[in-house]
Amino acid sequence: QVQLVESGGDSVPAGGSLTLSCTVSGDTGLCMGWFRQAPGKEREGVGIIDSAGYTNYADSFKGRFTISKYNAQKTATLYLQMNNLTVEDTGMYYCAAVIHNCYTYWRKGVMDYWGKGTLVTVSS
Repeated sequence: QVQLVESGGDSVPAGGSLTLSCTVSGDTGLCMGWFRQAPGKEREGVGIIDSAGYTNYADSFKGRFTISKYNAQKTATLYLQMNNLTVEDTGMYYCAAVIHNCYTYWRKGVMDYWGKGTLVTVSS
């Protein structure tokens, strides 16, 4: 079992930066990623970090968003650094983890464990 709890969501002005965190307990060695659901839109994948620490991003997020992970003894923290935010970045951000076939499933949004999300609001 894996428990994921996001935090760090806030209201920020356009052009600003924000870092989201996701506290991970249980199996902390899984492939993990961030997803976003904007108002009125389907959930989309931002990117993942695999068990070896390699990252992969959806094209629309490359260059502005960075995923990293800190491994502690029994827990881990997944981060999403977001820069140069626009109003289109407004939405609920979720962290998630998948047991197998990370690079196949994450782009389809097929993950085994999900957090409840944290809200980011970007104002113009």
